[in-house]
Amino acid sequence: MDDPDAIAIATPQQFRALGHPVRHRLLFAIGRETATLSGLAAELGISKGSAGHHLKILLEAGLVRLDGTRQVRGGTEQHYRRAATKLDFSDGETTKAALAAVADEMATDDDSLFVLRSVRLGPAQARRLRETLETLAAEVEDEPGEARHGVLVGFYRPGPVSRG
Repeated sequence: MDDPDAIAIATPQQFRALGHPVRHRLLFAIGRETATLSGLAAELGISKGSAGHHLKILLEAGLVRLDGTRQVRGGTEQHYRRAATKLDFSDGETTKAALAAVADEMATDDDSLFVLRSVRLGPAQARRLRETLETLAAEVEDEPGEARHGVLVGFYRPGPVSRG
């Protein structure tokens, strides 16, 4: 992986961190902006204690980082940021966990879109399609203050069919 904006999911802490749907929701909620514990808890509709617990696991896994602090009403407000804009799921088990979390999110959204196709492509056409999908996903810009959406892009060659 040569992408400086991506983290390869490889450590036990990262696998554990991605093993709970609330932590996926926290990563989506943080997005490309900074976020506070209170703001995340309110956005996700969970308690600050629960948000803090899951955020700590993401911090320990290196998926989220502290981006700064600010003094407010006699306390210190901490701002968090994703450590990378993309997560690289090159391991089968991590991919399964991530897809399960996305499926849970999609199941609650009446406007979600999921298309699965099988197409026959030559090497040059497959390379162009992959590059097009990567470019499309990378070029989507956040619009501050607007509703958050998840974007899932996949491209793969199916394995052989087992005849059991």
